[in-house]
Amino acid sequence: MAKRSEQEFYSALEAARKPMGSGKHPFSLTWSEGGLSRAQLGAWAMQHYYYISAIPQQFAALYARMPDAAGRLLLMENLVGEEMPETPEKSHPNLLLKFAEACGLDRQAVIDAEMNGEVLGGTRAMRAWIWELATIRPMHEACAGIMVALEGQLPTLYPGYITAMERMGFSEDELEFFHVHVENDVEHARIGLELCYKYADTEAAQNMAIEAVRGSASLRYSMLSQVHEALSLSKAA
Repeated sequence: MAKRSEQEFYSALEAARKPMGSGKHPFSLTWSEGGLSRAQLGAWAMQHYYYISAIPQQFAALYARMPDAAGRLLLMENLVGEEMPETPEKSHPNLLLKFAEACGLDRQAVIDAEMNGEVLGGTRAMRAWIWELATIRPMHEACAGIMVALEGQLPTLYPGYITAMERMGFSEDELEFFHVHVENDVEHARIGLELCYKYADTEAAQNMAIEAVRGSASLRYSMLSQVHEALSLSKAA
């Protein structure tokens, strides 16, 4: 099989994400149907904070490895959007802490979750996988596994969450973490696709990029399964 055309490659990347997409997980469906309490949402936020709190450093590591100026320029928007240097209280980790507080959690308790033995194995695996992608894996796999597989899910996943939480009485300010991902991650996923095609310059490289998408989607699905089980919503999905 020859190297796929740009559009064929994009379609294959997006198709690889769908079978284990987080939107199909029972936890996500329960959330979108309004079936989670504030306490349960807070438990999710604690796990998710551990997973995403290192994202700014991970993007910085990926940026430092990117071999050409054009690629770095494309990635810079993601990095600045995560860190928000002019308004650090708007960094994505800090927005998630604000949501956790709205769920009734103490901010420092969320930050100290690992120290307190509250981080689940699936959450640790997810964060470790992003570090592997950002620092070790070839550039086409890194961009596919982070930007296409993970950021690419959020613009369709989070609107259902937002609607359910608005019905629960959460304010727009408390839900800012979710709103910014809906607004920004369509563009981030597009940049990811562009970078994947740029760096996956052989059929084999394209195949590995597709596999990185499958790996990331599967790990995030497993992470949700552990949260689901920990909250006694069901046995692991």
